[in-house]
Amino acid sequence: MTATRWARPAAGREPAGAALLAWLADPSAPGLCVVAGGPGCGKSALLAWLVGHGTRAGTGRERAVHAFAPLAGMGVRGAVWTLADQLGLVVRGPRDLLARLGADRRPVTVVLPDLHAAADPGALAELVLTLGAHDHVRLVVETRSGTDVHRQLADSRAAVMDLDEPRWTDEARRRSWHAPTASPDPQPPAMVVELDDPAALCGADPWQVTAAFEADQDEHGGLRAAWLRAGQSLCREQGSAERALVLLTALGDGADPRLRPELARLAAGADWHLKWSRIRGDMTPPWPGPVFAMTTAGLPAGQALLADHVGVPRTVRTTDGTPVGRLPQLPGPPVAFGVLTDSTLLALDHQGLLSERTLPGAVRPTGIAALLDDGPTPAQRLTDTLRTHFARSPGTALCATPGVVAVGAADGTVHSFTPGTPDEPARTAALHTGPVTALAALDLPVGDDGQTLPLLYSAGSDGQVRAWAPHTDPQPTSVAERTCPVTALTAAHTARGLVLAVAWADGLVEFRLLDDGETRHLWPGTAVHALALTAPGSLLMGTDDRLLCLRPR
Repeated sequence: MTATRWARPAAGREPAGAALLAWLADPSAPGLCVVAGGPGCGKSALLAWLVGHGTRAGTGRERAVHAFAPLAGMGVRGAVWTLADQLGLVVRGPRDLLARLGADRRPVTVVLPDLHAAADPGALAELVLTLGAHDHVRLVVETRSGTDVHRQLADSRAAVMDLDEPRWTDEARRRSWHAPTASPDPQPPAMVVELDDPAALCGADPWQVTAAFEADQDEHGGLRAAWLRAGQSLCREQGSAERALVLLTALGDGADPRLRPELARLAAGADWHLKWSRIRGDMTPPWPGPVFAMTTAGLPAGQALLADHVGVPRTVRTTDGTPVGRLPQLPGPPVAFGVLTDSTLLALDHQGLLSERTLPGAVRPTGIAALLDDGPTPAQRLTDTLRTHFARSPGTALCATPGVVAVGAADGTVHSFTPGTPDEPARTAALHTGPVTALAALDLPVGDDGQTLPLLYSAGSDGQVRAWAPHTDPQPTSVAERTCPVTALTAAHTARGLVLAVAWADGLVEFRLLDDGETRHLWPGTAVHALALTAPGSLLMGTDDRLLCLRPR
């Protein structure tokens, strides 16, 4: 691909622009470049030139800008959420961002204008220095000369470009350049937000609300905790009704009881209705813990099975999230569940190993029937077949219906087994580049005699959702595709027809009504690990700190 041509920086700043590009291309250069100077010297214009070209399609890897956050008036969390959005991440705060960037060694270039005008410049400077400690992260930071943060960063062995120095300007080009005179370093107007008023919060500038909540330690009836819990979503561009809905999904049961009905009223125009939520710390009913696997398929009506980070399966009522019971702890935290028709629970863990449990209420043969049929049941034979399969190829995903059991692998293949004929070889299809991350299945009726054919949906780290009926070839095009991995998937027959729901690694959840092609979107402001559908058509979402049940309007 031909490299994208860059225009010259304005006001004779070609020497400064050339130096920035040389710094980006030099692997031995310091990871932090500080662009300094006095008011009105053109710092912001230079960084705007760098960001404008560095974010264009076709820009070479060495000159690419992956994220930028104008820091004027912004606090630490606002900056972190802005960067995370652009990097395709979902984070709660600075610690999460640092951990995610530390674990992913791909080169990242971040541009941060107006550090000196931030709501908390010192704390953001500390974040910059911590980010700069990663050798694969490059940072360009603008700050006014002579400020405390300028001295703090300049003393850190950073590369410093002071635009007040003549060497960074081509004087002849500067004299020939004509442009309107810009006011020096404009500051955002001060805003006073009523932090106790849900309507004011949902209609105000979300970055200034975030900065205000960071500076004010009062809980404001529970609004502060809810805002900081879901803030990455709340700071997205959206209407006040959608913002009220997200804030409502993050409100704990210890909040001022007047807030919930008020937020529900404000959210009446959103695409979703919150039926109930269970938040970390809730007591009535209790929060069930982090949710890393969940299903409603194969369970009694009105129940969902979920498991936490230590592998304890629990059942809850889908009407309100109240606990029903729990099963013995699994050997490891599960990534997926499948329930067979004899109430055998199959659980696949992070290491690709299979465990089984028996759900309460399972019917077992007794008396003469038990004596006459003492061999392995079809479910037991299927489980043995799966164990043999996983011994050769550890699994990454699992799903089950009465008509099919499917498993995914790290090489992008999906293998389907027929429960009624467990000894038959698996059918296999290569559906993804990279690991399969989630599977879902439907049994589709094919006549009036009760016969069905299975339809599988698979999702991968390649960001694709594929459809495959194991008796035919996979569909050649993906059902859905984005530039980030899929984290959860579910499909079911509901009162609203066939539904497919998808959760992506950047925090987006999609609800697809397959019969009419309608799609709803939600950004809950946290990573979604598990999804499940109820028979009436509500969607359960499991996260680190929330279990949500929402119904599309």
